[in-house]
Amino acid sequence: MALDFPNFRPHPLIRGGHLQTILGCYLPWKRMPYQAVQHLVPLPDGDKIVLHDDQPAAWHPGDGVVLMVHGLGGCHRSGYMLRGAAKQTERGYRVFRMDLRGCGAGFPHARHPTHAGRSDDALAALRFVMDQCPRSPVHVVGFSMGANHVLKMAGELAGHAPPALHSLMAVCPPIDLIACSVNIELRGNRIYDRSFVSGLMRQIKRRQRLVPGALTRPLNPRPRRLYEFDTHFTAPLAGYADARDYYTRASSGPLLKHITVPTLIVTAASDPIIPVGPFERASYSPTTQLVITPCGGHLGFIGRAGLDPDRRWLDWRILDWIGSHAPRPKPAHPVPPPHARPAVRRQVNAS
Repeated sequence: MALDFPNFRPHPLIRGGHLQTILGCYLPWKRMPYQAVQHLVPLPDGDKIVLHDDQPAAWHPGDGVVLMVHGLGGCHRSGYMLRGAAKQTERGYRVFRMDLRGCGAGFPHARHPTHAGRSDDALAALRFVMDQCPRSPVHVVGFSMGANHVLKMAGELAGHAPPALHSLMAVCPPIDLIACSVNIELRGNRIYDRSFVSGLMRQIKRRQRLVPGALTRPLNPRPRRLYEFDTHFTAPLAGYADARDYYTRASSGPLLKHITVPTLIVTAASDPIIPVGPFERASYSPTTQLVITPCGGHLGFIGRAGLDPDRRWLDWRILDWIGSHAPRPKPAHPVPPPHARPAVRRQVNAS
């Protein structure tokens, strides 16, 4: 299905990738009261993840469902999760916001830390949602590291994806973690490197105090770079040989060509955290479409006035994508082999 999205046109005063990234996080929006029902989802290793279930009053069994997965350093309270859930429930979708392992409300329920390769956690959440809503079409939306999770999950499922999974959308996914590691250490991007490490270190100290039996490792001296953190903490605790092995095996990029679910990837050439090069080099399945905007930063996409009811271009494109994949009859002919280039839409004018 060809995309019919309006181009992203950045706010005239928020044109750079850094501004889009930072202000996209901190600009205010209309906050809704928390009314979700929490579900604990058990995992095979004894940990649990938490899903926050926002069900509109008019929702009925068989109506559409959305599973949202946040990124590194986020949780169900992240702005893009809250705004998305509010807009989607207004359209009648039942929304499950997933807290990654050990994040948000799931903090006390996980001995093992989360990492970029935990696609099995996303699959456990998807299966739980399908069990709760057995007749409903399910749409999955992932952001940043959570987007890598859902792409990796879909690639691993390949032709065995459940029929209930109607669409998938991945926003700013780190499909090549080695390239991301190199990119984030560039001089102009080190602020994000330091921010991620500081947040992870705070989380580790809190886990050590409050979670009995939490798996940990000594970090002395304190890591200054995310690569150092992953070398001394993430990789050994997750069973990888080292950070490079972790980045190689956890990246979704090599699996994109195996995806059979209708999938949209949205990224920005100006993203200071996720470099655009891996998207241009990757191989994609025929069911995958790729949108690269010149501007937008990392999860920013603050647009000009007049196009959408607010300036949050990404929120409305998620609704457009989900709405374009309402249930329809199965095709009479099988899906072609998944080894073609995607329908790439690259904007050439950011004005």
